[in-house]
Amino acid sequence: MTDATRSSDQIFHDSEHDTAGRAKWFAGRVAIYGILILWTIVCLFPIYWTLTTSFKLAPNVMQGHLIPFVDYQPSWKGFESLGLSPRLIGEESTVREEFLKRFANSVITAGSASLLAVILGSMTAYGLSRFRYRFGFMRNPDISFFFLSQLILPPVVLALPFLVLYKELDFLDTRIGLILLYTLTVLPIVIWIMRDQFQSIPVELEEAALVDGLSIWGAFLTIVLPIALPGMVAAFILSLVLTWNEYFFAALLTSTDAKTLPVMVASQTGSQGINWWAMAALSTAAILPLIVIGVVLERYIIKGMAAGAVK
Repeated sequence: MTDATRSSDQIFHDSEHDTAGRAKWFAGRVAIYGILILWTIVCLFPIYWTLTTSFKLAPNVMQGHLIPFVDYQPSWKGFESLGLSPRLIGEESTVREEFLKRFANSVITAGSASLLAVILGSMTAYGLSRFRYRFGFMRNPDISFFFLSQLILPPVVLALPFLVLYKELDFLDTRIGLILLYTLTVLPIVIWIMRDQFQSIPVELEEAALVDGLSIWGAFLTIVLPIALPGMVAAFILSLVLTWNEYFFAALLTSTDAKTLPVMVASQTGSQGINWWAMAALSTAAILPLIVIGVVLERYIIKGMAAGAVK
């Protein structure tokens, strides 16, 4: 066999190898994107179902129609039951006033509790990441796990103690009562998120700031805090989602004045059964603010989730 023949055979084999490699790479990419698309559909389908159900009539709901303008003709019945349809938006509506009141309660309680939890949790996490503490046999890792262990406790176990405590403190059916309780609920999560954020920030940055004359608080506010801001935003969004959707304590500790949206959504039942269209319209109005906030603050959420992964 001549050198020219061997060279042509080698080129042929190399081209076959490259073709097989490209085919394998393409098949792998198709499989990955196929799985991601399927998972996206699974995650977004409940939102799609809620949104479309808010424009259905009772027969459409019972028959399981899914595609508007194909399976059924959309109707404003769900939003009319809340006084939010285009036909009723300019008229007075007791139901709409009730909805706006519950919406305001959710915004105030969830927003205030999340903000308070991020402030307190950030300071606690900074202390646990920069200083050494000793409380009996407990050290920093034990203290951190103690905070996390609070999530193991079922909420129903705390129902009676908080009911008695809030009755004595006159916190029943008040926004401040829900704010304090929600802050305690999400504080462990914020502490763990922010502790990882602060541990990923080099201590040398603060040492240089201290040498330049800044105090510990000054270094924290001017150096550490701006770097950890994406993590704080991610912690705030997670806290907001958890407190916004909380139902158990809101139903237990409120009756009229401080009742929130999840309680109102769950109350959409009547003598004829569940008003699916009204419940779906309420749910749609309840999740839209979270979707908008998530889209606006997406880059901060991604930075916050990725921070600390690589040091």
